This record gives sequence, structure tokens and C-alpha cells, in this order.
Amino acid sequence: MSLKIAVIDYGMGNLRSVSKAVELCGAEVDIINEANQIEKYNAIILPGVGAFEPAIKIIKNKGFDTAVKEHISKNKMFLGICLGFQLLFSESYEDGLHKGLDIIEGSVEKFVAPKNEKLIIPHMGWNKIFISKQNQTAQEMYKNINDGDYVYFVHSYFCKPDDKNWIATTTDYSINFCSSVANGNVWGCQFHPEKSSEIGLRILKNFVEHSEEQC
Repeated sequence: MSLKIAVIDYGMGNLRSVSKAVELCGAEVDIINEANQIEKYNAIILPGVGAFEPAIKIIKNKGFDTAVKEHISKNKMFLGICLGFQLLFSESYEDGLHKGLDIIEGSVEKFVAPKNEKLIIPHMGWNKIFISKQNQTAQEMYKNINDGDYVYFVHSYFCKPDDKNWIATTTDYSINFCSSVANGNVWGCQFHPEKSSEIGLRILKNFVEHSEEQC
């Protein structure tokens, strides 16, 4: 039987494209909208498109915050994508200061153009990722992927983990920012793997295969 992965629907995710991409990688996918459904799955994905504040409010109101933390504490696989990645952090400065899930200590901050430099925001389109050589989980997340491979971004804010050991990849956009994290069973990426062609599918395939190993 193929692995079943839950994609969390909290009203702000690109569910169809994420689900179809994961199915192409050999897993069965269920879209869930109730927190108590999470316990049935060995792997979950938290996608997201939109603003931090309304997203975290919905997640907390529906009890997904507690359910996600319990899932992770049981060493089950988790992947956050784009806004779903940002929500993992302690706080965000998007339209004020808002508390996140605090699974990763750190902040979500807006791109600011250096003095005398023009910077287009949002950061949108294809850009390179550079894989951490020190992070062992990053080696699993990016198996069969090379430094300098391109993935697809759409975001105005970037994540700053306090513990740099979380960083799986970095990307340059005026600054060198953390474009993904990996630590044990928690993976997250600022870019959209479901929109990143062959490279994105490889990342999702690695997530599926690692989830199967953890079952």
C-alpha cells in the first residue's frame, strides 16, 4: 500500500497543485480540514498562500497548532511550504508583530532594499538554492539535487532562524536568506516545490520516501 499523506486545508493553501505533485511522487493524498484528523497520518504538509496574521488565527482557532506540534513530537514527518513554512517560526513582522507556531525559534521579516539599490518585491520567479554541507537532514531533503539548481519563489518576507543549524538551503536576493530548513522530521521551504518542475518533484519525492522509511 502506498503512503498516505495529509495536506492541511485551512482556507489559504494551493491544495490542488500540492496534492497532485505529491501523488506524482507515489503517495496517496487526503486533504483534511479538521485538526483531529492529523493523528491518522504519518506525514503531513502545511501549504499556504497569503498573509501571516489571518493564517495563524485560523490555524489556532481550528486547533491545528496543537495537533501539528503533537504530530511533530511523535517524530512523524512534516513539510511546510511557503506561508506554511513561515508559520513555523516564533514571530512575523508582516503588518505588525504576530506570534507564530514557535516550532522554530526565529522571525519572519520583510525584504528591504539596501541603500541606493532597487529591489523588486515580491521576490518572484526562478532562483538558485545552495545546500548546507553541515546539515545532515538537508542531505536527505536534497538527495539527487545539486547546488545552484533553480526553484520557484513568490514571497515578500523571508525567515531568519535563530539557530543556523536549521538552515538547509540559502538563496541570494540582495541578501543571502534561508530558503529552506531541515531538522529531523521537520522540513520547510520558502519556495514552491509543486511549481518547481523536475527539481521540485525530486524534493517532494525525497519527502515521500523519507516518510515511508519513518513509518
